Amino acid sequence: MALIPYALARAALFSLDPEHAHEITMGQMERFQRTPLECTWAQARVDDPVTVAGLRFPNRIGLAAGLDKNGRAIDGLGAMGFGFIEVGTVTPKAQPGNPKPRMFRLPEHQALINRLGFNNEGLEAFLANVQKSVRFRAQGGILGLNIGKNASTPIEDAASDYLKGLEGVYPHADYVTVNISSPNTANLRSLQSDEALKALLDALMQRREQLATRLSRRVPLFVKIAPDLDEAQVQVIARTLQDCGVDGVIATNTTLSREAVAGHAHAQEAGGLSGAPVLEASNRVIRQLRAALGAGYPIIGVGGVMSGHDAATKRAAGADLVQVYTGLIYRGSALVREAGLALRS
Repeated sequence: MALIPYALARAALFSLDPEHAHEITMGQMERFQRTPLECTWAQARVDDPVTVAGLRFPNRIGLAAGLDKNGRAIDGLGAMGFGFIEVGTVTPKAQPGNPKPRMFRLPEHQALINRLGFNNEGLEAFLANVQKSVRFRAQGGILGLNIGKNASTPIEDAASDYLKGLEGVYPHADYVTVNISSPNTANLRSLQSDEALKALLDALMQRREQLATRLSRRVPLFVKIAPDLDEAQVQVIARTLQDCGVDGVIATNTTLSREAVAGHAHAQEAGGLSGAPVLEASNRVIRQLRAALGAGYPIIGVGGVMSGHDAATKRAAGADLVQVYTGLIYRGSALVREAGLALRS
């Protein structure tokens, strides 16, 4: 159990602008990871090993990409008991993201809206941070590196950015995630369409084979998709993933729907909605993917996990592994252990 109850810290953090609170939290975690002060949030990891996509995960609960975009606090986050951590999204060049304010809390709904827009320090700084994080992986943790395209890169040239990202992160990743589902980079979700997706994945898989030969290690490739897809679109994506030889899928990113938060002061803010309102939409996509992909194809479920029970619904829907993000902001590290226990085989 963490030394200081998260409820005390949350009261102070929630009095601040959401992005400022996030920056403070990540800065402190980066500064105090691997020091005695880490005990203020550290806790024992639930032991529940499982092999997915050829990787041995210490347990089924992970951190979704987006919380630590620059890979600054991997070891600190790992001390919360995660079996796997995904950092990024990283783009080849540093970029500031969208104008502020760009993150909004909806506490009544246990939700967030963000339109950050892949703000990050770029691939070089990201890799330098990743290489500093030695303890989490030494203790068996699995590290996923999430790649995207720069906002300034035309959508028709997106593959060039993803290929640069894959080249950069491949030697340092346990798995790589291709993020084509953020709603905050113009036209990005168009890459989920049939022809565009196949062209991008064919290029990435060809490069992956070259890298696997050169480096004598095969790193699994996952694709992260949106919850705002109908069943026919999900089936097309599932078929394309299998046809291209992609190793797994992450479902889902944030939603553009505001139906569940209609009437809230921030409901009409542009960006992706995350947290409790996304749970069922995410689970619906997971169920459709499992039906289309069959047993055995790796699925990571993410979206709306605010409790151990929520995590268990992802598993029941067909997910092999589960990630959290917004739930961690509302619940703190206690959610990691609660979810890990709920998912234990």
